[in-house]
Amino acid sequence: MLILIADAFDSSLPGVLSRHGDVTDDKSRLADADVVLVRSKTTADRAYLDSAKNLKLIIRGGVGMDNIDIPYAESRGVICRNTADASTTAVAELAMALIIALPNKIVMANNALHEGKWLKKEAERTELFGKTLAILGLGRIGTAVAVRARAFQMQVLGWHPDKPFSDFADIRPDLEDVLSEADFVSLHMPLVDSTRGLINKRTLAYFKDGAFLVNTSRGKIVVEEDIAEALKSGKLGGFGTDVFHKEPPDDTPLLHAPNCILLPHIGASTKENMLRIGYMIDRIIGDFVKGKA
Repeated sequence: MLILIADAFDSSLPGVLSRHGDVTDDKSRLADADVVLVRSKTTADRAYLDSAKNLKLIIRGGVGMDNIDIPYAESRGVICRNTADASTTAVAELAMALIIALPNKIVMANNALHEGKWLKKEAERTELFGKTLAILGLGRIGTAVAVRARAFQMQVLGWHPDKPFSDFADIRPDLEDVLSEADFVSLHMPLVDSTRGLINKRTLAYFKDGAFLVNTSRGKIVVEEDIAEALKSGKLGGFGTDVFHKEPPDDTPLLHAPNCILLPHIGASTKENMLRIGYMIDRIIGDFVKGKA
């Protein structure tokens, strides 16, 4: 069996997987690969899958699988899996870091000081204590963020279309109600038809003036042009994102918008998480070999 590692994983992974067969990172061997491992860089669309003539199993190291054409893959008999359980802590901690950094002006103050500017008065901070955080998507990661926010004594609201209650957030059925009460909004949803462009000019109108928005899920859940306009007008007090419509983002209006923290899709990229992802991949391939996948 040939296992192709198409994207960047922990350096220990080839050795771990060698017990299952031959392991390569040579992408020219795609046609011969039985198993392909991807993260967010590789797009496994129809053309890619057609080139993988021997493919039987594709694994996304991470949560979202929108870079894999799952219906087409499955129509060809290809099993599609991810490692959703592994990334919860890493992504939740990054989301919380953005929630802390934005109102505390950490990036702005640091950059100014490196430029020789002492912006003590301009770096007016806002506390998390007593503020309301709305979490859109109360799955593994959203729930983990809720737990961390409650440690800061924030009030936590949640919106999740098919989840009526949670032990960690007050679930509200109407998106508009959740947005209108929130001082902070954090996005934790997959990219599907119902979430594509969900945060746009219309839904931004429900936000409190000066609210903060964080996105560590998928870039296309927001309309970047509308976010940039909301930042320029002051409707949004700040935006922190780890994801973009196009990665790397060479032409996004967010690059020129104020009060932004822009990160290069590092949500899952902790040393600990890459080891967890490798562990889960090893188990998935092991089950596949045993006919249990």
